[in-house]
Order: sequence, then C-alpha cells, then structure tokens
Amino acid sequence: MSEEILINVTPQETRVAVMQLGVVQDLHIERSSHRGIAGNVYLGCVKRVLPGMQSAFIDIGLERSAFLHVADIWENSNNGDEARPIERLLFEGQDLLVQVIKEPIGTKGARLTTQLSFAGRLLVFLPQETHIGVSQRIEGSELRDTLRASLQDKLPPEHKGGYIIRTVAEACNEADFSNDIAYLDKLWSNLQTAAKTASSPQMLYQELDISLRVLRDFVGQETTKILVDSRSTRQKMQEFSHNYHAEATALIEHYPGVRPLFDLFNIEEEIERALSKRVDLKSGGYLIIDQTEAMTTVDVNTGGFVGARNFDDTIFKTNLEATQVIARQLRLRNLGGIIICDFIDMDNLQHRDAVMEAFKKALARDHTRISVNNFSPLGLIEMTRKRTRESLAHVLCEPCPVCKGRGELKTPQTVCYEILRDIVREARQFDASEYRILAAQQVIDMFLEEESQSLAQLSDFIGKPISMLVETQYNQEQYDVILM
Repeated sequence: MSEEILINVTPQETRVAVMQLGVVQDLHIERSSHRGIAGNVYLGCVKRVLPGMQSAFIDIGLERSAFLHVADIWENSNNGDEARPIERLLFEGQDLLVQVIKEPIGTKGARLTTQLSFAGRLLVFLPQETHIGVSQRIEGSELRDTLRASLQDKLPPEHKGGYIIRTVAEACNEADFSNDIAYLDKLWSNLQTAAKTASSPQMLYQELDISLRVLRDFVGQETTKILVDSRSTRQKMQEFSHNYHAEATALIEHYPGVRPLFDLFNIEEEIERALSKRVDLKSGGYLIIDQTEAMTTVDVNTGGFVGARNFDDTIFKTNLEATQVIARQLRLRNLGGIIICDFIDMDNLQHRDAVMEAFKKALARDHTRISVNNFSPLGLIEMTRKRTRESLAHVLCEPCPVCKGRGELKTPQTVCYEILRDIVREARQFDASEYRILAAQQVIDMFLEEESQSLAQLSDFIGKPISMLVETQYNQEQYDVILM
C-alpha cells in the first residue's frame, strides 16, 4: 500500500504524518524546546546505588536522575549464571557510559542501559556484541541466512562489534550494507573520541532530529512522496539523503502552497480527534479510549449500528471494524504500556478467532514492539506496547485546572449541598450576623431556583440571613462562605 509522508516545520516544532490512502496512520511531534532524549548517549555519574531495588540513579545532566536496573547492565546480562548484584558492579561517584532507552514519563526519570546500540537505515550496530542477528519480522530461513552472509562479507576481518539486520534490509543490495557500516563506524569512532576527554555528566551523542529520522526509519518501498513545507528542512534532508539514502532524495519535495500543509490533508482535525476519549466507527459504533497512569483501556460499543441480519452478525462486524481503528489509534496517540481491549462479547468461537487474527494483522503494521494475548476468560484482549516516549495527549495537553484531571465536575446541586453543610458547620462555631455565599453563576442560579427552599429553611434554622453574590472568576466547584 503506497504511503506519503508529510512534514510540517515551524521554529517551535516539527510534525510528521504518515498517510495511506489519504488517512493518517502515524503521527510524530517533536518540539525544539523538548527534544526527545531516547537513543542519546551520556557519560553519567552514579549518584545512588539501591541494593534493595537492584537499581541505581544516574546523573546525566537532566532535572531528574535517570534510572538503571541491574538487568540493563551489559556486563551483568552477558555473564550467564554468574550474574552479580548491582552493589558489586557500581559504586557512587563512578563514571558510566549509558544510553537512554525510555524517555522521562510523568514523574519517572529516564530509563538507561549500558548496552549501547546505534540505528542505521538497514542495520543496528551493537559495539559491545560480536554476533549478527536478523529481525524476527524477516521470514524464511534461507533469506535470513543470505542476508547474514551478505553482511558478513562486507565486514573487514578486524572489525569489532555486532549487528542486527532490520526489516527494511529485506529488499536492499550489498552496497547499502556498506553505506550503513561506514556511517555507523564513523558515529562510534566519534563517540569514543569524545568520551576520552569528557567529564560527567555530559551528552556524547544526540539522536537525529525527527526530520532526519524520517529518512532513516520511516521511508520504505511503499513511500511515494515526502512533502516538506520548509525549504531549509528540505535541503537538510536532501543532503543527508544524498550521503546516506540516495533512493529517497528524489522523493523529497517542497510544498509551496499558501494553505497550511496539515490543513490541506485534514490532519489538524485528525489530531483533535486523537485527543478525544470517543472515536466513532463508520458503521455507527464507537470506541471509548481511557488513558490512565497504569494502563489504557479501550471499550468497543455498537452504538447506533443495528446491522442487517442478526445481533451476532452486528457484534462481529463492529468488532472487526474496531480492530483496524484500535491499531491505528494506538499509533496516532502513541499509547504504550499495558493496554486492555474490551471487545463486545462474542459467543461464536469462529468470530472470536477471526477478530483476533484481524487484530494481529492490523497491529503488524506498527513499528513499535507489541505483545498480544488471546481473549481472556472475561472476553478481554490484554496487550503491551513498548513505551519509549510520551503519548500524544501528554505532549499536547495538561491536566484540567478545574477538575484536576478527573474529567468530570461536581454538579451545581452537589456544590449547593456542600455550601449548605459548610454554613451549618460555621454557624455552630461562630456567631456571625450574616453569611454570604460567593460562588459561580451556575451555583447561584441553582440556589435561586431549585434549591431556594433549602436555603430559606437553613436561614430559619440558624436564625441568620444568608445572602449570595456571583463571583465571575470562580469555576463551578469553587465557592466561599463569608462571615459578616
């Protein structure tokens, strides 16, 4: 299926949308002030070693110390049965070469590893390893052996380090391998030179910016066009492509139009929809996607879809459509961690199997590592999607200052009853001549209409007048009771 890549560039941020048949399939946003750090290599300093957690906190020059678990220490993971505890591997004040494998998310610091890896277009270079691996997505033992032998032939006898052959190498030629090897060798050599004179904490290698990562990670055989609305970015991409991915150079075009590029392809509307909890299906059904700190839940509903045959057929068709939409929404929203999908219950086992197969096929398009379990006894699909950076909602949004992230507000009637209880509480402690309520318009309106009798009864009960005043700056939940 042919795809186009659209790149919108401003001084503040760069946004990339991958399109297939006019529909956004993937979305990436990188801001100049908050560039991602996943893939960056630092010379860090061990600040604390925690034997009880078998982990350590490493200062790499960020606001929060980064986290290193004993399982992510290369020397330990390659010792087989002789794995040692972290207190025998690290000590406070020690300088350590580390790489970020997971961005800081929420209150958690970055996750680190000491096993370095550097991605090229076709290869991933592992300077501490010696073996040559092949992506699991490349099928067929003969093809895998051919690629491994082809790469081995291109490596000089004295070459040190291992490689993983990426999925896109399936259709490459031997010259492409040579270009990747040269690029990665130069990158590793420059990093080693910088490390000799560096003092911790210091960044030694920064991952490519999003416009260049497009050429390395996103461009494939199906890509027919890369449209960029910035001349300078287009030139930078062409220079990089000429030296590194010559086939892509001809695909990079400048978009000179007056109408914004993302408006032209309705991507702005798609971003807005990707921030909503509800996603409508074409059949009339809908999804409810709820993202929490621990996990994400996806609930499938038939909505207004009544089908044409019977109820089982309606459920089956809704679930089938949902598999495609869920897979796409996971990519668009960059949802990671534990994900629970609550499809509509199906009694027919053949329908279940067909939905599961369709879901796995839809998820196979995702570049991020995914693990999916079959339907649980409760009819849920449990899955994990590797989380390496913040979700779209966390990048573009912040918790509501009114509801504090709950997603709901107390009703005006609920607030009225809270105020009445507060007045009773204050009347028992203080002898005021009058009580004045400061609240939002909706709450005052409720007191003037439906709850006017409740207010009058309370005034009689405490034997003091109660007045009201609208405070326009208050939200629906805010109020004050003033003792006059």
